[in-house]
Formats: sequence, structure tokens, C-alpha cells
Amino acid sequence: MTIVHRLTPELRRKLKKPLGMLIRGSFSETIKKFKDVVKKEKPPMIISVGDTVSKNLVKNNIFPHLSIVDNRVMRKSIKPVALGADETAMVENPPGTITDEALTAIQEALESNRRIKIVVDGEEDLLTLVAVLHAPENSFIVYGQPREGVVIVKATREKKAEVAEILKAMESVSKS
Repeated sequence: MTIVHRLTPELRRKLKKPLGMLIRGSFSETIKKFKDVVKKEKPPMIISVGDTVSKNLVKNNIFPHLSIVDNRVMRKSIKPVALGADETAMVENPPGTITDEALTAIQEALESNRRIKIVVDGEEDLLTLVAVLHAPENSFIVYGQPREGVVIVKATREKKAEVAEILKAMESVSKS
């Protein structure tokens, strides 16, 4: 495993803010609004990042093309979530980093015609950035905003450019 990017303290503060549209409320409240947005926009792909949001989407008959989970909720271990994926990939990605292994797994999953679940040993939060950057244009990347609701990031050219700048601002590392 090679760490490609490491989060800086300045970026950590910046990334606490939602990267896209925040839908406030409980998941039962937010799922209705999410379904309305999906129906209206018809994204080519839905990608979920996080165990709770991934589980709740599937429970509500929304099946992400790619789900990225770490078997943890609010830093506490949970029982692995059954997401009905066609394939499961395991990657290492320590907290506050993005590894080449995780980056490659996401790129390959997005090119696949199969539903993929990536299980992260470490932390999946920053992999939202990789998903936005590599997702087909206008895809939705969905993640939970703790104690607030869910965030929908639409992978537009502008959003991809913003994410590329965030990745450039991260510390570049290469160590095994």
C-alpha cells in the first residue's frame, strides 16, 4: 500500500463543510427528498460513501453502482452491511489519507458494469473526493453529514475541478 495523499490540518477544517447539497433531517425524511432529486435529475450513476447511508439507500430500493464502506459508524465498529453487491473489494486506506490501492479500486469499480462494494480497512471519508473526480459526469455521490442529514455531490465539470484542487492541496506522499 502506498499513500498518495495526506490530509492537512487546513483542509481538514475545510472538508467539514458539505461538498455538495445538504439535505437536512433523519434518513426517513432525507430519503424522500433524495428520491425526488434522483427522479428529476436521473443521474447516470449513484455512488454511496459510508455505512449508514449505503445501508439506508439499499433498504429503500436505491442500489448504488458503488458503495464504499469501512464497517464503522461514528468511529465505532459495526456488523458488516449487506448491500447485495455483485462483487466486494478490500482495500487499505488509513485515516486522513488516500492510498493508491483505494484510488485504483474506485477507478476500476466505476468502469465496471457490476455493482461493487469496497470495504476499507481504515477510513473511507476522503474517498468521496476520488469518487467525485472519477465518476461519470452528473453522477451522484452521496454521503452522510453526521447529525445533520445526507449530502449529494453532483459530479459536474466544476465539482471535479474543485475536487482536483483539493487533492492538489493535500500533502503528496509516497511511502509504503
